[in-house]
Order: sequence, then structure tokens, then C-alpha cells
Amino acid sequence: MYNYRHVKILLFGNNSSVIEPLTKEAGFEVVDKNPEFVVSFGGDGTHLKSEHAWPEIPKILLKDSLICKKCSPLTNKEVLERIRNGKYATEELMKLEVAANGKTMTAVNDIIVHNKDPRHAIRYSLSVNERTLGEAIIGDGVVIATPFGSTAYYRSITDSSFELGIGLAFNNSTEQSDHIVLKEDSVVKIKIMRGPAIVYADNQEKEIVLEKDDEVIIRKSKDKARIVVPE
Repeated sequence: MYNYRHVKILLFGNNSSVIEPLTKEAGFEVVDKNPEFVVSFGGDGTHLKSEHAWPEIPKILLKDSLICKKCSPLTNKEVLERIRNGKYATEELMKLEVAANGKTMTAVNDIIVHNKDPRHAIRYSLSVNERTLGEAIIGDGVVIATPFGSTAYYRSITDSSFELGIGLAFNNSTEQSDHIVLKEDSVVKIKIMRGPAIVYADNQEKEIVLEKDDEVIIRKSKDKARIVVPE
């Protein structure tokens, strides 16, 4: 349990200065390093960016957007007051890790392997735990999602979501390919047979470019995202 007389928070978001007076009124100390909590002021995109910038530190989600799946229905003032008084729980979210060409990235929502040039499809093989599921899949790519991310790009492709495991959604494949939900300890391997392709993680600016014969490995990350839920 934290010492609630000296709770240190870092404010994150394009308009985070707007919320600073409210956080101080609630009794928090605003800092720019070594925070106990990160206040993500925005919506879903801001939350993802805050996790990338400050991984694993618990996030307090305050709404400044119409779309914020994990934001509380309480007002921002009520959220801060309850957390300041110790009335909260911490929810852990699974993250994914992708490795390719000596680089790694982690994601709360999803890992996306996509054609670099939208005018040309890519060709790739895909295996799960060394078992081949597709030897020459042609399309725009594949989305590998967490349960949290299954309500984002994954759902726009599959019109579905899931609560456990890792989801695979095939994006605009030339042959009908059903989406698949795997066990969360599964290891997904993708080999590019015809590129170029790009790997994205959430809404991060960083990317990995893939050419012919490059391989991508996606698995559950040992790290987790943490969200503070007021009670």
C-alpha cells in the first residue's frame, strides 16, 4: 500500500496540463520522473502511448476523449479522489512481444504484420508452436491481438472479440481464412515469402521492415500493463 500523503504521479497526454490543478486538488504530487502512477489523460490511443513510454507503471485513466474503453464512468474528480483515498484495485493486462531482424517491440493491443505497399499483397507462411497453419497465405497481412486488443482492429476484421488467449485475424486474404483464438502461451512464427512488409506494435511510431525470407516471432510478453480501477 502506498503512502497516500505523498503519492507521486506523472501526467501524460497532449492536454495533460488541463488536468494538473485537479490532481493537485485531490492531493497528488506531480513529478516528471520516478512516478508511482502515470495519469493517462485522453483516450485509448493515449493509454497505449503512455504504456509504451512508461511500461508497467500503473496507469490512472482519465477521459479526455469519446473513446476510452477502460476509463471509469465516474467523473475525473471522483476517480482521483477514490484512488487518493486507497479505494482502487489494479487490473493487469496481457502484453505481446514481437521479435524480428534483431529488434523487439511489445504491445497492449496488437501486433500487425502488413504489406508495406498497399498496392501489392504479401505472401507469407504462418505456424503456431512449430505447426504450420498456412504455407503460402496471400493478402494484406495478419493481426495478432490480446484480449484487450480484440475489440480494436481484430474486431473490425472478424466482427468478434475474445476474453482469453491470443487472436489471429487474417487481413484481406485472397482465400477465405477464418480467425483463430490460440492459447496464450502459443508462439506464432511468420515467414515472409514475398514482401516488403512492416511490423507495427499498437500505435507506436517505431516499425520493423521485412523483406523476403525474414521471420517474425510473436509470443506473450513477460511484462504486463497495469490499470488502476477506482472502487
